[in-house]
Amino acid sequence: MKIIGIADTTFARSDMGGAAIEELKTMGTGFKIIRYTVPGIKDLPVASKKLIEEENCDIVMALGMPGPMAKDKNCAHEASTGIIQAQLMTNRHIIEVFVHEDEAPDNKTLDWLAKQRAKEHARNAYNLLFNKEILTKNAGKGLRQGYEDAGPAKE
Repeated sequence: MKIIGIADTTFARSDMGGAAIEELKTMGTGFKIIRYTVPGIKDLPVASKKLIEEENCDIVMALGMPGPMAKDKNCAHEASTGIIQAQLMTNRHIIEVFVHEDEAPDNKTLDWLAKQRAKEHARNAYNLLFNKEILTKNAGKGLRQGYEDAGPAKE
């Protein structure tokens, strides 16, 4: 049985981990979900690595919501770098799902965006484990998680 790890934070202003889990439960069976919640985004790299190494997760989603300030964006960059390092150290995918607070004009849209992005990336995580051909079929289509897709660049 495959194991999907969900690493999320208390700093996020929406329950992104819950949204991802809700979506995964609609995808089918053959996997187990383990959730690990940490205080902030800079804690996500080690949480993801622990889910892989200690809980034997096959893939992890790292969900976080950096604030709008310059220092928040710096912290997000540091967390992203750590997540990449954890992927390389474990040879496992860690799907980074960040929603910056300044991506949305108001709290209602921010909540929707965070949950929508989490759900769409949950499908990506599932497909990486069970349906890689779906991702290959969608290569180059300009798909985005959350807001509208950009579409392919060809005319």
